[in-house]
Amino acid sequence: MNLDDVAARLGVPVGEVERVHRLADDPPPAPLPAKTDAPELLERLAVPADDAAEILAGWPDPGSELWTPELRWLLDRVTALIRADLGGHEWLPPGPELPRERGPAWRHLYVYAFLALVDVVRGYHRDHGIPDEVSWATLADLGRNLAVDRRMRGEGWPVMQAWLTLHWRGGVYELGRLQYQRGDTLGIHIPETGPLAPEAVDASLEQARAFFPRHFPAEKHTRFSCGSWLLDLQLAEYLPADSNIVRFQRRFELEPYEPPEGIDPDLEALRFVFRTLSTPVEELPRRTVLQRAILDHWMAGGHWRWRRGYFPV
Repeated sequence: MNLDDVAARLGVPVGEVERVHRLADDPPPAPLPAKTDAPELLERLAVPADDAAEILAGWPDPGSELWTPELRWLLDRVTALIRADLGGHEWLPPGPELPRERGPAWRHLYVYAFLALVDVVRGYHRDHGIPDEVSWATLADLGRNLAVDRRMRGEGWPVMQAWLTLHWRGGVYELGRLQYQRGDTLGIHIPETGPLAPEAVDASLEQARAFFPRHFPAEKHTRFSCGSWLLDLQLAEYLPADSNIVRFQRRFELEPYEPPEGIDPDLEALRFVFRTLSTPVEELPRRTVLQRAILDHWMAGGHWRWRRGYFPV
């Protein structure tokens, strides 16, 4: 297919189509599970009922009028692109941001790619001796992210579709309260699964200390790391000294502050605390101590900072 035509029909920049084509030139069709098996699989992946219904309605059945040739072209290549980096643990944008208002096939194309790769990543997990409960808990972040994106009225998915490629390449694992990304350090991520209670964090860290040497013995990790606006020490000016976030911050030795490239900490606070990117500040809720802290800091003319910190494994 002519790449200029593909880009025009998809409504995306041609450079993004060229990147996908370059990384996955002529793959076989995406190996989707049988549609009859999909409801059970979606439930296993914690996909909410509304999203599951849309995913089934837009299923890439042969001959489906919802699936134009360029959409199928993209699905096959996105699936191959992710699969080709199985075992990778760096950020991987899987493809262009699509105009999702065009229907369920457009809205969930990247979900179909993930579904096509469930058996692949589960095989990778088995090869590394990873327990089923860890495997499924990790992959169930798909459903959690779809639920968050629905709350965000579709604003969150472009970032989430890249984030989830880490799970589907074996780069991230959920161990209790926290998620861990393989790399030079064990990168800590904080899913939206409840309070960041110190005892839950301690239990998760202990799991991680045993998990990675057991399942990835060739990787020698000496430090945990985290990069987040949640490590901004300005938060301690607004939150109680015994708050879970302040106690979490105290675990880390922070790098000297430098403005991050490509990250807007204020936007990240808006995304993770209020689950919106477009609601006017004056309309944001003040229900929690953290929400009030974020808003009070902005109202005082302040800005949040992205900080990175470490502590020994």
